[in-house]
Amino acid sequence: MTVTSGNRSVQPLIAPDADPHLWLEEVTGDDALAWVRARNARAEEELVDDTFEALQSDIREILDASDRIPVVSRRGAHLYNFWTDAEHPQGIWRRTTEESYRTDEPEWDVLIDLDELSAAEGVTWVWHGATVLRPRQDGEPWRHALVSLSRGGSDADVTREFDLVERRFVDPEEGGFAKPEGKGSVSWIDADTVYISTDHGEDAVTTSGYPRACRRWRRGTPLQEAETVVSVEPDHMVAAAGHLGTPGFERDIAVRVLGFYDRETLLIDDGGLRRVAVPTDVRVSIHRDLFLFMPRTETTLQGQTFPGGSLVVADIDDFMAGRAELTALFTPDASTSLQDVTATPQCLVLTVMQDVVHRLEAHVRTSQSPTDWRRSPVFEDLTGTLSVAAVDPEESEQVWITSEDHLKPTTLHLGDLSGLLDGGQETHEALKSAPERFDASGLTSVQRFATSDDGTRVPYFLVGPQELLAEGSGAAPRPTMLYGYGGFEISMTPGYLGVVGKTWLESGGVYAVANIRGGGEYGPDWHRAALRENRHLAYEDFAAVAKDLVATGVTTVPQLACRGGSNGGLLTGNMLTQYPELFGAVVIQVPLLDMKRFSHLLAGASWRAEYGDPDTEDWEFIRGFSPYHLLQEGRRYPAVLLTTSTRDDRVHPGHARKMTAALESLGADVRYWENTEGGHGGAASPEQQARLNSFIYRFLQQQLS
Repeated sequence: MTVTSGNRSVQPLIAPDADPHLWLEEVTGDDALAWVRARNARAEEELVDDTFEALQSDIREILDASDRIPVVSRRGAHLYNFWTDAEHPQGIWRRTTEESYRTDEPEWDVLIDLDELSAAEGVTWVWHGATVLRPRQDGEPWRHALVSLSRGGSDADVTREFDLVERRFVDPEEGGFAKPEGKGSVSWIDADTVYISTDHGEDAVTTSGYPRACRRWRRGTPLQEAETVVSVEPDHMVAAAGHLGTPGFERDIAVRVLGFYDRETLLIDDGGLRRVAVPTDVRVSIHRDLFLFMPRTETTLQGQTFPGGSLVVADIDDFMAGRAELTALFTPDASTSLQDVTATPQCLVLTVMQDVVHRLEAHVRTSQSPTDWRRSPVFEDLTGTLSVAAVDPEESEQVWITSEDHLKPTTLHLGDLSGLLDGGQETHEALKSAPERFDASGLTSVQRFATSDDGTRVPYFLVGPQELLAEGSGAAPRPTMLYGYGGFEISMTPGYLGVVGKTWLESGGVYAVANIRGGGEYGPDWHRAALRENRHLAYEDFAAVAKDLVATGVTTVPQLACRGGSNGGLLTGNMLTQYPELFGAVVIQVPLLDMKRFSHLLAGASWRAEYGDPDTEDWEFIRGFSPYHLLQEGRRYPAVLLTTSTRDDRVHPGHARKMTAALESLGADVRYWENTEGGHGGAASPEQQARLNSFIYRFLQQQLS
């Protein structure tokens, strides 16, 4: 059987109905794990040398640095932070006051030590977050917390109630809330009630592996007796519910997630569930008395039409009654997209991106009417990639802002929007800055554009020596690592390259990031352009950037490598199989590769909206970007490293295992390394992260030098 891939006809090595390596999908099967151990040993024998140990030490020093900025969340009088370092590889949950946080050496109060807990319980616990319940009355202590912990870094986790006053987990026998291990969530309604979804019980999960029902659970009652609030059909994705506790604007909402980009939002009240009447591809948020609508495609709402990628606001009660006045606060254009919205009591802060460059604007509500807003550019002196979070969205006009770029470490600012309320100015102050982790002297970061096969301009960033990246420099080409993702509307924005800088840039290498279709750099249209049968456009974009790097003299084919993980691993898997002539080395991390089986493995069914359904006629186009089925006898492939994690319960490790086995059967230059912990991130601690990255960089150094 011949498969069309790009412009080529391919006689596949692996037939979709005759998989010789299916046994490697048995994650913890004895034979499969013996196979893993043998390949791990082989990879370590090749890559662990005298240089490896120094490399691992440099990376570990960066990951464990005690002078990193502790990212905090305010809850009452305290700022909370989760922290890892050399003394606490699994991490500590701690808190301090704002006054202390402003000092160079804050005094931290440790609430939970995960290293101690892991040792006591014989489990490698990985932090999955905590939610703290706001007290109902002023003066009451912030007491109730829900803490989520993952065994070895998997998506499945446990949730336990923690008492912040008594500083202990509340035993279920005392009435403490506890979610059994599995996929799902728990969130506060009040001190004695939570919403909970679990994957336990008969018919409890969807085909994507997520909970079908969300229930309201009251303290002191059996979980199995909790009443169901909302549910979805088996072939949908997940059901969820939440409580919004802003005083005077309390609401309960439910969501039926039908697919990755389609959902129904419902208000929960005494009469049951009332659906918000918008198309399923419109994202709905609630802020106080307002609906915030973000349509993915052109949408008509109560007689008014808005383009995809816009931000529209309306009064909740009026909209539910069918008489709302709708106001568009943001409308995209060909080069500009909305990346994020942050709410304070009277302001909405929009993170806008133009050609992958951030700016911020605030929309100030000037009256009780949902149509009265004043727009102001804000924090215009901050540059680079900007991330905004409300300090306390219920009570404060303050926001946290982080700024960084490829060569400038992160700085944390505290911004105050209150001056805008009476027509004045916003203010901000820099609270903390991270130190440099590598020598950036002589380096520069530039943006360029490549032209894809269909004429589309594709932006990409280059970081490397000024003498090389200056226009018409004529400098000798350098080893170059090209990174990409291109899926799920995720934007690849500039971030400080601590590890990349130390391991790659300092030694003269070049780092490139491609902003290909499938991402969110130009809003939902940029993403939608590479969905399903148009997936090949993402790969053509990436290949165009690779060709441009060679054509402009930045690098040569033998000196060019590509790297990607998860959906980015599918990307680099397609570079390996469709464009092997463009690269000297390929790194494929925690990847999707067998696109015939992906929807049957772990969370794969939830991604059919992105890739298509291989159990239908969609397979006719999916097979054209299924790397496992594009391998050919007699074709020369560049050196390749595949990595994954045994405990990845999102993207099945069988993808990487089977691809490796197939490459081995062809006699290809392949090596494989699988971490026994780590989840989808590939590592469960800084030590594991350092080791994983050391394998990758040592491989690249060996292949491209």
